[in-house]
Formats: sequence, structure tokens, C-alpha cells
Amino acid sequence: MKQDIRKLTAAQLKDWFTQNGEQGFRAKQVHEWLWKKSAHTFGQMSNLSLPLREKLEGAFDIRALTVSTEQRSNDGTIKSSFRLFDGNLIEGVLIPSLRSDDRSDGPADRMTACVSSQVGCSLTCKFCATGYMDRKRNLDAAEIYDQVVIIDRQAKTNFDAPLTNIVYMGMGEPLLNYKNVLESVDRITSPDGLGMSPKRITVSTAGIARMIKQLGDDEVKFNLALSLHAANDQKRDQIMPINESNSLQNLAESLNYFYRKTGSRVTFEYIVFYNFNDTLQDAKELWEFTKRVPAKVNIIEYNPIAEANFTNTDPQTLEKFASFLDSRGVIVNVRRSRGKDIDAACGQLAGKGK
Repeated sequence: MKQDIRKLTAAQLKDWFTQNGEQGFRAKQVHEWLWKKSAHTFGQMSNLSLPLREKLEGAFDIRALTVSTEQRSNDGTIKSSFRLFDGNLIEGVLIPSLRSDDRSDGPADRMTACVSSQVGCSLTCKFCATGYMDRKRNLDAAEIYDQVVIIDRQAKTNFDAPLTNIVYMGMGEPLLNYKNVLESVDRITSPDGLGMSPKRITVSTAGIARMIKQLGDDEVKFNLALSLHAANDQKRDQIMPINESNSLQNLAESLNYFYRKTGSRVTFEYIVFYNFNDTLQDAKELWEFTKRVPAKVNIIEYNPIAEANFTNTDPQTLEKFASFLDSRGVIVNVRRSRGKDIDAACGQLAGKGK
């Protein structure tokens, strides 16, 4: 099998050119084609000679993602199933946030790409469809980058607007694919890449305390979100087995370390499940936890999956829960789910494409 050219660093690419009798500056041209212009074939590299393109073709592969299936929701959300070079499938979602809820073709405030970081997931969160899959492998940085490129193209084609935000909230646990996730962020934010601001990127974790500390040590510039869903160890253990080895005490310590190192406030994601974590006592526990860690709270609607029996709480209970937090000075947003009718909403991604 030929080598994947996108696994080479700029220095390694330059070494290959000089060792093969080519001028070193050509490596910079190729690097730009790969990461700034997002070329998926050597034939697209029009400022290289035909013999050089043929030489590259003989030595290397560009293992680009392809779109296997594409579904559009009634609310404009687009879910794509992406085929990887080895035949595996992952899913990514374009989430348009429109200025006017009643004008689905209106101008957009925000265009968000939700991208995957693993094929499947090794965690077993009880409310998440991906958690019922096996983890087959990590995605490499180029495979994450390709999702962003394709979803950006979808935003421009369908809404005449570029991506404004990227969330690592698709399939997989990003912090268990640490190196590739950080490299993908570098490719997306670098002036030699897509040039997006890291402050437009959010990486979401189920809570791997030691890796959260590592993010602090690396002084990352992107935003961090924690899938919390219960501020009580007993309840969190029931729905998120990762909590058994990453207790709320450990998470609070690691999140405060992250905050001291980066100055970036964390977002707590909290799904309010009916008759499980939706009482005022649960809200009080969440409020108490926000006093331990500088954070804001996103309350998320639950999106049912076939494998689990959870349901979303009723609107009145949700309002009381959010109002309790708001009355105590917590920054709280209630996020309405998008793309539920095509299984594209939070927790529903499961690589079902063909």
C-alpha cells in the first residue's frame, strides 16, 4: 500500500522532494494544495508539472473521505455518512442556526459542523447511540479535517454561507484520540490550513480527568465542553460508566487546572431526562457544582434512541430547572435539538449509512 502523503510533516515532505531529485520549494506547493486548498487528487495540483504529479501519484495516496449518503432534515440540518479509505463509516452534521425560525431559507446566524473523532466509541454512555457501538479505531487528523472541508462546502452550497463554528461532538471521545484531535485543530486553525479561529472550535468530552489536565498543560486555545448530565456521582455512574474512574471530584480538580492554565471557562452540557435528573434537587446539585468550576450551562433536549428507554422531561419541568439556575446567577442556555427526524441530533449518530 502506498504511503498517505498527509501523514508527512512539511519537513518530511521537503526531504522526499530533495531525495527524489526535485526542487525543495515544490514541497511547500504540495503542502498548500493538501491543507489550504484541500486537494483530494494530485491531478488538481495544476502548478506542478505532469511528470511530477505522476511521480507523486506513484508514491503516495491521498486517503480522502467520500460522502456515502446525505440526508436533509425539515429544519435544514444536513447529516452525512462519510466513507473512510478502509470502508468504515462515520457521520458528521451541518447545523444551520437561522435568524428567523419560520424562514428556513433565511440568512444564517451560525453554521456549525459537528464532527466525529473515532469510528464508534469505547465509552458506553447509556443514552447515546454511538455508545452502543464498538470502537473500531481512531480517526487521523486528515479524516477529521476532511469532515470540516466537506461540511463547509455543504454550508456554502445550501445556505450561501461558510462555517462559523466546529464542535467535536460527533462519534467518539475526542480526548481518547488526543494527538490526532489536536493535530486536526492545528490544520483547521493554521494560516497554512483553513485559517479558522480556535475560539470557534469546541471539543466535548465525557470527562477524562488526566487528559483535561493535559489540555491545560498544552494551553489549548479552543473551547472545552464537559458532558455532565448529573452533578451527583451515583446518578452519573448509572448513565456514564466513565464516571466510576473519573469522579466529579477528580473532574472538578482537572477543570480548575484547565481554567488556571488557559483562562477559558468550561461549558457543562446537561441533558434533562424525565424522572431521572430533572428535579429542583438535581438543579441545586448542578448549581453547587458550577460554584466549584467557572462554567456556563447548556441544557440540551434528549433525543430518543432505540437502544434506551430515556425520555425528555416535560416543558414545565425544564423551565423550572433552567429558571432555578438562572435565578442563582448561572449562565444557562436551553438548546433545542436540530435534525431529530433524520437521527442527526445530539446522541443519535451511529454510522448507519450504506
